[in-house]
Amino acid sequence: MHTEKISRRGATAVGCTALALVLVTACSAGTTDSAGVSAAGKPTVRVALGVDASYAPFYLAVERGMFAKAGVNVELVKTEGGPAASEAVSAGTAQISANADSTALPLMVNNPDLRALGVFQSSDRYLKVVLRDGIKSPKQIRTMASIGGLGLYSTHRYLQHNGIDPKSVKILQSSPPEIPGMLEQGSIDAYVLFEPWAARGDAAGGHIAGTIGDFGVKYVQWLLADQSWLKDNEEIAGKIFKVVAAADKLVTDDPAAAAKATKQQVKLPEEQTEKVLPEITFTARGIDDADVAESKKIVDFYLVQKLVKKSPELGTTLLKGWYEQNAK
Repeated sequence: MHTEKISRRGATAVGCTALALVLVTACSAGTTDSAGVSAAGKPTVRVALGVDASYAPFYLAVERGMFAKAGVNVELVKTEGGPAASEAVSAGTAQISANADSTALPLMVNNPDLRALGVFQSSDRYLKVVLRDGIKSPKQIRTMASIGGLGLYSTHRYLQHNGIDPKSVKILQSSPPEIPGMLEQGSIDAYVLFEPWAARGDAAGGHIAGTIGDFGVKYVQWLLADQSWLKDNEEIAGKIFKVVAAADKLVTDDPAAAAKATKQQVKLPEEQTEKVLPEITFTARGIDDADVAESKKIVDFYLVQKLVKKSPELGTTLLKGWYEQNAK
């Protein structure tokens, strides 16, 4: 199983664009895409995703050969999380990505060809608020660190929930692996992030002070694809989503096996993964009216905060009925 890990540590927005261009070249040379075939004669599809326990269904599916049994050769393109996965699809270095709704929606503004195919998990507990020891009230926060997308959305919502204008707090953009160290060094007062980075902050001069559900945030994770690829490969995308749906059930039924697969794929400790998996609901389904309404609320929030300049065309980018037609 070929894997690639994309790191954007310390990158600026310009640097990220340059990195994406480099990756297009790097991945186009020496690898196949879904227009080609693997040595076994199966179509090859790159799936971009983060490196944490929430992607356990993909890790388990790879470890058990479930994609191959479905007739597709899947290569996991492992990113640091945040927008990087869908950015890989936009750059052409992956055909499918896994991202949260509040992460994908701003990206759909710049790439209107991104399509959300359906939901494969959701949670209001997996992301946690971590405060530096000595910070006993949100009112004491002066500096936070955040990743883009869901992380930034949750950070703004957390501050507003506590009566704090996000503009009054310095919010530093960073990558998940760097943020616990920033807390330990005292360069930030708090952050909102998923595991294992929340637990690492808790062990490095901080303490967990709550979850995103405490201030009304819940995410859903979508499978996404670019329309230019999807229009010719709906059957393949459907096969991949069916495997993810089946793996969802396996993760729920046997978290120990999922934790073992996660360790094999991304080296996370089994006990840590098994502990946090119950915080996530691993259920695959199609996009419904409630998802569209929630997406509109998220986009409206971004617009008010001036984090995006316009709304994506939700009626086009969110494919209601696609999952039921192609993957159920």
